[in-house]
Amino acid sequence: MFAIPLGDGAELRPLEPWQAEEFLAHMDRARDLVGEHIKLADAVTDPVSARALLTSYAEKQAADSGRIYGIWLDSTLVGGVLFRVFDAATGTCEVGCWLEPAGTGRGLVTRAARVLIDWAVEERGIHRVEWQVSSANTASVNVARRLGMTRDGVLRESYPHRGVRQNTEVWSVLASEWRHVPDTPRRADTAG
Repeated sequence: MFAIPLGDGAELRPLEPWQAEEFLAHMDRARDLVGEHIKLADAVTDPVSARALLTSYAEKQAADSGRIYGIWLDSTLVGGVLFRVFDAATGTCEVGCWLEPAGTGRGLVTRAARVLIDWAVEERGIHRVEWQVSSANTASVNVARRLGMTRDGVLRESYPHRGVRQNTEVWSVLASEWRHVPDTPRRADTAG
C-alpha cells in the first residue's frame, strides 16, 4: 500500500474495507462535526455499515467510477478525501472530503485534495473537477477557494439533510485552469 506524505506528520492512503473498524472509530470521533453538513456521519454507525461504505468504494474503484482515501495524522485516521463521482468517459469527477476535529485547521484536506485533483487531471485526463458543498459549510467552501476553484452557482434547497433543505454550492476547476493554480503539486503518479 502507498502512503503520500502531506507534511506535518500527515499521510494520504487508500481507505479499504479491511479498515472498517478503524474507520468507524474515526467516524465516532468525527460524527458531530461531519454530521453538520454531510450524510456520511449518519451512514456509518456500526461495523457493518462502515464495511459496506468502504466496500462500495472498493467496487467503485474496480469500476473506475470512484475512490476513497484516508488522511492519517501521526498514525491516526482523522479524515479523508474521495472521488464521489468519477467519469473518465465524460472527463468529469467530483471530489469530496470530511475531517474530525483533531485534523481541522492544518490544511490537510486542501493538500490531500490537491493530490487527487492533480492525479485526475494529469494522469487520467479529467477535464472538469467539481466540489459540491452545503452553503453553510464555510470550511469546505474555503477549501474550494484555496484550490483555485470557481463557484459555478447555487442549487437552492437541493437536498434534505436532517430534516432541513440545504443549498448546494457547485464549485469547479477545469484542467487548463488547474495547471496554473499556484502551489499545485505535480505528483500525478502518486494517487494510485
